[in-house]
Amino acid sequence: MRNSVIVFVAVLTALAAFAPAAAAGGGVADVAQEEPTCEFPFEGEDATGEAVTVDEEPDSVVALQPSDAQVIHEIGAEEKLSGMPVGEYTDYLEADEELDITEDDGVTPVTEEIIDRDPDVVLAANALEGDDVIDQLRDAGLDVYVFPTEESLDGVAENVRLTGEIVGECDGAEDTLEEFEERLETIEATVEDEEHPLAYYEMGDGFTAGEGTFQDEIITTAGVENLGAEAGIEGWAEISDEVVVEEDPEWIIYGESWGDEPPVSEAAMGTTAYQDEQFVAVDDQFMSQPGPLVVEAIEEIVAEVHPEAYAEATDEAEDETDDADDEADADEADADDAVDEPADDAAEDDDSIPGFGVPAVVAALIAVLAVLARRR
Repeated sequence: MRNSVIVFVAVLTALAAFAPAAAAGGGVADVAQEEPTCEFPFEGEDATGEAVTVDEEPDSVVALQPSDAQVIHEIGAEEKLSGMPVGEYTDYLEADEELDITEDDGVTPVTEEIIDRDPDVVLAANALEGDDVIDQLRDAGLDVYVFPTEESLDGVAENVRLTGEIVGECDGAEDTLEEFEERLETIEATVEDEEHPLAYYEMGDGFTAGEGTFQDEIITTAGVENLGAEAGIEGWAEISDEVVVEEDPEWIIYGESWGDEPPVSEAAMGTTAYQDEQFVAVDDQFMSQPGPLVVEAIEEIVAEVHPEAYAEATDEAEDETDDADDEADADEADADDAVDEPADDAAEDDDSIPGFGVPAVVAALIAVLAVLARRR
């Protein structure tokens, strides 16, 4: 089990090389983004300093990492995928196994597989910056865009926008960004006036996430304090039983793949969180992959820790959405009426002088003017 946890930590490092941007005690990042604009050729400098040009809207795209594949699916461009990781880290995407371009671990890309598919563009998460596979793909003549290492949820939103522009799916990217921002606003409304209890994120075998990890931002954004960061841990590391017991967290957060109970030590079973069975099981992939579905993990925590406030904020958000929909329907109805009215008036005019409509009037006027001109 210990080896599997170490491997899991290594995978997290590859999938989520993110640093927290939310202030201690929680808070929601400003994810407002400029609207994506799909214009080709697309030109941009990626994280490696490479000037990447995509001449035409791509028909074939390879996503090198699970988070890249997640973004492609979320913006509705999955039909353009000709390759992606297929395995335990992308099971939730229900992708065809024929798309798999990885080794047996479901995350390490195989260069030959990608080159054989001859994609129009390859998207690479920041975890692969400086990796040999990038150089190999470029040497083979493929266009590869490496996303930068972002430090916040705002960075996730920026990657969504960029992906939409690169693959030519700006409408889908814009819709995804709007939903992402709306859900984060609901979370902010939930936690802003709530107390932020201490939470212990148990990854297994005593490993936890501290400062400088994407999980730290997820936890604090959800309106709880992260024990790992409070204890001075940086990155992913083991935390001693003594510290956990001394800090006495009120909540324990863990990946749902561990089952009904968190994989804590016997000592940690004496904490308030364990004694009161205050557990939050989150989706392992949403907790680790820096894509728009990270908001699902945040919502899972908020709904458990702040249930009443979350229910109230969600109801208010739904009411606002319904009001906006009603207003949009009313505007559409008014627009339809405005279009119909002139047609009705024209019909009435036509009826008042049978057979003598507007074209006939114009023709008659032209004839009269011609006669007058001849008389002069």
